Amino acid sequence: MFLDEASIQVVAGDGGNGCVAFRRAKGEPHGGPNGGDGGDGGSVRIHADENFNTLYPFRFKKRFAAGRGQHGMGSNCTGKKGFDVDITVPVGTLVKDADSGEVLADLAEHGQTFVVVTGGRGGRGNQHFATPSHRTPRRAEPGGEGERRALALELKLLADVALVGFPNAGKSTLISAISAARPKIADYPFTTLVPNLGVVSWERYKTFVAADVPGLIEGASEGHGLGIRFLRHVERSRLLCHLVDAAALDPEDPDAAAELAVSVIEAELLAFAPELAARERVLCANKIEIASDAQVAAIKAAARRRGLRFFAISGAAHKGLDALVTWLGSRLEAMRAKPVPVLPVESIVPPAEQ
Repeated sequence: MFLDEASIQVVAGDGGNGCVAFRRAKGEPHGGPNGGDGGDGGSVRIHADENFNTLYPFRFKKRFAAGRGQHGMGSNCTGKKGFDVDITVPVGTLVKDADSGEVLADLAEHGQTFVVVTGGRGGRGNQHFATPSHRTPRRAEPGGEGERRALALELKLLADVALVGFPNAGKSTLISAISAARPKIADYPFTTLVPNLGVVSWERYKTFVAADVPGLIEGASEGHGLGIRFLRHVERSRLLCHLVDAAALDPEDPDAAAELAVSVIEAELLAFAPELAARERVLCANKIEIASDAQVAAIKAAARRRGLRFFAISGAAHKGLDALVTWLGSRLEAMRAKPVPVLPVESIVPPAEQ
């Protein structure tokens, strides 16, 4: 099961108490203090692992507690440190403080580790309190209290290209045609209920990752449809591939229909995050095998008005896919060599008034 949000409690271990003890040996009836220090409490760490792709395990286990430090002992023996706890999350997980909403860590790379709560410090034994004027101290420090926090975990998938568009635009069909991903495909809206990742090969051994996210509708940024819950999975993508179902455009006025279809999705991306709407994107007319030339031309005209790259494709009939995949792969390679280019927000056309 795919799960991209979870709430957990993390508790670090308390430090062990210091010890009050005195040396007792033959011939030394008045030995000095030798109480050992308490051990430090264990900490809780979170680390990212690329072999995980869901927060589902946290549906059942909600509390993670590290061990407390052992108390100090006589003969200057220091208590054992409490055991640490490691929590494994998928790469792309955002760790937030549940109470304040502060982002504590963004684990975007494999192997990244973050200490989320630190164990309490062990208390000092009475050996530390001996002075020339007070040689038999009978006090020791208690162990420090370990930190505790309520955390909100939020997974944002890592993909190079995100496929966006209305429900039934053909996103799942496309990702199944260009990768080994096998999402559910059907002829009704919202077939895709969770994001799907697919590794796309191009030029033999070169690859990139594409994400098929559930279809967007007008008002998605306000929570309509599957809304904001899955829009965030698009945020980390370097390129957006906007699919428009050419065959679904009104044949009486395809230009107006194409303009509306493109601008509604743009407006939802803009409402969700302006930087996301400004991400570089490509516009594709899908299902060209059943669309008319006028419908395809209308989408091409909408792309030209925005200065976007245009492709006419069919995921079902496997038409135009090689050109699209090659362009996406080469564009991603160019983008890795320099900062990600963005389009000015002013160039985004608002949806036409109904």
